Amino acid sequence: MSDEQRRADAVPPASAPAVEPPSEDVAPVAAESALPGHHRGGFERWPTAPVGVAPTVSAPDLDAPVLWAPAEPAAPTRGMAAWALGFAITGLVVAVFVGWGFPLGLVAIVTAIVALRRPLESRQIAVWALVLGVVSLAYSAGWILYATSRGPLFAFLA
Repeated sequence: MSDEQRRADAVPPASAPAVEPPSEDVAPVAAESALPGHHRGGFERWPTAPVGVAPTVSAPDLDAPVLWAPAEPAAPTRGMAAWALGFAITGLVVAVFVGWGFPLGLVAIVTAIVALRRPLESRQIAVWALVLGVVSLAYSAGWILYATSRGPLFAFLA
């Protein structure tokens, strides 16, 4: 037996497809509907109703107390010293030009002290932030003293 004969024997002969007439559920469309959404024929059977499902596992007790897992403590982070240094540099730059940079100097000092008390922070950066914050406070105080000596800032009190 040759390969062609084996292939011919393995493949069943092609039969003509059977065409069945449409069922009673499908009605032919006679004409287009007059309004959108109006039924134009076609499938007439309504969908089936929901099928009940028997629970395989018993339902949980909804009145049982809820037990929450304990919250894990947040891991300590770094960055407080860098923020302090940023506030200190900004406060110093502002204090060199105007006297109203002292709030930034105060924020830098407080943040640097907090950073010095944290174990993961860079002590060098925190010390630099503390020193520059104090210098910015000194510059701001100098500007404010100069401004009060030059003009009648508190003239309304006299």
